[in-house]
Amino acid sequence: MRLIVGLGNPGKAYARNRHNIGFLAIDEIARVHRASPFRRRFQGEAAEVSFGAERAILLKPQTFMNESGRSVAEAQRFYKIALSDVIVCHDELDLAAAKIRVKLGGGNAGHNGLRSITAQCGNDYRRVRLGIGHPGDKALVHAYVLNDFAKSEEPWVEDLCRAVADEIALLAANENESFQNKVHLAMVGRGWADVKRPGEKAAKN
Repeated sequence: MRLIVGLGNPGKAYARNRHNIGFLAIDEIARVHRASPFRRRFQGEAAEVSFGAERAILLKPQTFMNESGRSVAEAQRFYKIALSDVIVCHDELDLAAAKIRVKLGGGNAGHNGLRSITAQCGNDYRRVRLGIGHPGDKALVHAYVLNDFAKSEEPWVEDLCRAVADEIALLAANENESFQNKVHLAMVGRGWADVKRPGEKAAKN
């Protein structure tokens, strides 16, 4: 059993924020793999899904980002899931837009959702870092992550979430490097080898 978590803030006002790309990825996994309907559980929204013989719980904490760990810890305890079987999808400022990296443990890089999970559960869970790019100025970060994706960004966001969903069975099977490589190749194949920040030219290559 795996616990696959997407990070974001609840409510329509935040739905298309850059900070909510974790929620968007979870929704696409649920759609592609025909998960059960999401139900209010564990201070979040949870659904059950299978990737072949591998079962997983999809979780979108509804506690707001900086309290995400309370929801994750509750689900982890209920299902007795080892921390190594917890996978967290989240936005990553320090990764170029449309890029992906899988990381086990490490620092939280100022991400309040990760900080909360680490405080509640421990640090040695897998992170799926979904690159959203950096606005270029630390003073602009708060507004940047809490603003919606620009229209020019929506196509790569959809493609990235779809690629994650298509290859998620590899991640559930602990094939982290294969998952990362497959998603990367899918994004390159769809023309997203070099995505610019909003304000720069942001068209497919």
